[in-house]
Amino acid sequence: MLLSFRVANHRSLRTEQQLVLTPTYPAGQPEDAPWEALPVAGIFGANASGKSNVLNALSYMAYTVRWSFRENEPGARIERSPFVLDDVMPEEPSHFVVDIVIEGVRHTYGFSLDDLHIVEEWLYSYPLGKRRTIFHRRGEDYEYGESSPKSLRQASQLAERNVLFLSVAARSKQEALQPVYGWFQGIKLRLSTRERFSAAALDDPDNERIVQLLCAADTGIIGTKVVEESEADYALRVAELGGDEGGGRLYPRIRRLYFQHQGANGKALLSLQQQSTGTRHLYHLAWPVFDALDRGIPFVVDELDASLHPILTAHLIRLFRDPQTNPRGAQLIFTSHDASLLGRIQGEEVLLRDHIWFTEKDECGATALFPVSEFKPRTEENRERRYLAGRYGAVPLVDDELFAAALAARTDLRDDEEG
Repeated sequence: MLLSFRVANHRSLRTEQQLVLTPTYPAGQPEDAPWEALPVAGIFGANASGKSNVLNALSYMAYTVRWSFRENEPGARIERSPFVLDDVMPEEPSHFVVDIVIEGVRHTYGFSLDDLHIVEEWLYSYPLGKRRTIFHRRGEDYEYGESSPKSLRQASQLAERNVLFLSVAARSKQEALQPVYGWFQGIKLRLSTRERFSAAALDDPDNERIVQLLCAADTGIIGTKVVEESEADYALRVAELGGDEGGGRLYPRIRRLYFQHQGANGKALLSLQQQSTGTRHLYHLAWPVFDALDRGIPFVVDELDASLHPILTAHLIRLFRDPQTNPRGAQLIFTSHDASLLGRIQGEEVLLRDHIWFTEKDECGATALFPVSEFKPRTEENRERRYLAGRYGAVPLVDDELFAAALAARTDLRDDEEG
């Protein structure tokens, strides 16, 4: 589980910002929860305040761990996104650190990099609560702990200046680093609302659970059916592709998933594209949600509430909060504009005080990330109302005069065109 994430000099995150997923209040965890960290973190704030950049930073860290060995050629520049609204920051390193728990043992892994090389990289573990160095790299110099295997020293010879040692060592089968590398491999990311659908999912056993979820969400769906293209359609398509000499089935038959709805004259079949935007969004969310819950991994999603009714969003959050549906300690880290998630929905608190974070930009365009606990909120206070009233900050400061002026300018332009 993720205990904390720190980042500096990435996009709008100029100075170090930290997302913490350890309980601040005693009520932050159910008594029977097997988790070692909070299962939910929701980030709220105005448009362009940097919410998505926090998630993007975690995504960048995971991507770099997984792929720097394969993608960074010797001597090549490192792709990164430093803070550009200050002339100094593009010359400064970017900084990423996670504290995670794997099989009951805490690990700290982090790195700093600039455009040309890995400035620093380190990995510590804390068995029995005491820090143990696995490796600490400063440029091309490496330090190892007393219990670190000697094979790590050999693997360091393979690490180029612009490649993470963790990426190199894990791919060379260094067992001491595999758990941390595997944690980064397991993160589920959905940072775009662009829909993706794979035909490989047609026979997935999760289809039944997802259909049950869609039925429970009052989408009108009562089942699914996989339909294979007819012989006539297949023959026409193959002919357009240049033929299938010898009848060897060079091209596979296309299979499509349809959703059953109750119509006036029986069941009607509609494609996924014919469903509402909200139904499609819920369908695409369901796959990573169930995968995260089954495997006990983080699911990081931008705009969780996009096109969803607040009641549905609240139910998805509760799947992670409930030890019965989340026995393996999966985590949901998301951004949202839906202030109703800060209050009660159907009489139940959606997010506890420990779960709520805000982003806000200063006059120089730098993002600050901070928890609602900084305001020492009482258990019973109406956090939704206080947020919308601006008591926590992190809301847009709308200039009514500029809004009116923009409308007037449009009206004047229309009058000129008509004149």
